[in-house]
Amino acid sequence: MALDLSAIRGRLNKLQNTSNRTSNLWKPTPGKHQVRIVPYKFAPENPFIELFFHYNINNKTYLSPSSFGRPDPIVEFAEKLKRMGDKEDWKAAKKMEPKLRTFVPVLVRGEEGEGVKFWGFGKTVYQEILGYIADPDYGDITDPTNGRDITIEYVSAEDAGTSYPVTTIRVKPNTTPLAEGDAQIQNFMETQSNITDIYSELSYDELKSVLEGWLNPTAEEGEESVSQQTLSTPSTPKTEATPAPAAAPSNEVTTEEKKKMDDVASAFDDLFNG
Repeated sequence: MALDLSAIRGRLNKLQNTSNRTSNLWKPTPGKHQVRIVPYKFAPENPFIELFFHYNINNKTYLSPSSFGRPDPIVEFAEKLKRMGDKEDWKAAKKMEPKLRTFVPVLVRGEEGEGVKFWGFGKTVYQEILGYIADPDYGDITDPTNGRDITIEYVSAEDAGTSYPVTTIRVKPNTTPLAEGDAQIQNFMETQSNITDIYSELSYDELKSVLEGWLNPTAEEGEESVSQQTLSTPSTPKTEATPAPAAAPSNEVTTEEKKKMDDVASAFDDLFNG
């Protein structure tokens, strides 16, 4: 049997992307860190890279084409669900919408030898950093010659006593150069990865296939359909004091659930196959 070279190349590309992601992303660990935002080689006028991601689609994360102003079949389907007028459909559609994650190239102080990496953060940290830059007392903190470092304090959810980690930032009051000497500065400016080398974008048809597989998984995958996961209202469990009938097989669905599944399948067909 001939070797499937296409599958081999696809697997190699996936492994390389995983390696690139690990080596080019930086995530703070509990404690204090000091970083410097570096002008982005591929967009010098704006180092902030806004990307939108679909989370928990088949337990995976997918970059949304909407990040680059391109059509996204998952977004289109979510909008279709919203227009169906059902409250549960609307909730499911909201979960399917892509979420914003902002990335910025940074040089981590004390780890300069590892080069420029990408730091990703949420809306709150993003707003704080933009607030500093908008303040005339700080201005362009990314300037390679007269910019400012940022102190980051990261507290785990357990230590913070919250359901999520807490990140606080403080911009240094004194200006400092990115590195010692013009040659070093230029090196950090030029030797950067493109964010799209780390997070690759699927084509419209590929993402549509992902959506269809999520909505209609094969029996071999042993997964519930999205209708059962997010669109159905679970039945109220019976108390122990009331004898309950034998449990129905796990693959048995109620008439209401079946109708919901049919409605979702119909919505998909209307949108993409109509």
